[in-house]
Amino acid sequence: VAKDLGLQLPEIRDRGFRVVSEGRTQYFALHGKTGHLVTAERIDREQLCESVQQCVLRCELIVEGKM
Repeated sequence: VAKDLGLQLPEIRDRGFRVVSEGRTQYFALHGKTGHLVTAERIDREQLCESVQQCVLRCELIVEGKM
């Protein structure tokens, strides 16, 4: 994420980045030391997408301040 946005790692920590997923469970997080998007919870495809052929989990990256 840091690389995609052209930011240095200290900026990731200082700017207040948050990863928000649909629903109650937050499946993704931003790793503070590397700037990588990582899984924060176990993802059980059978439970989330029982009868759906294509399973998609959406998330948003929220950044405080101007980009």
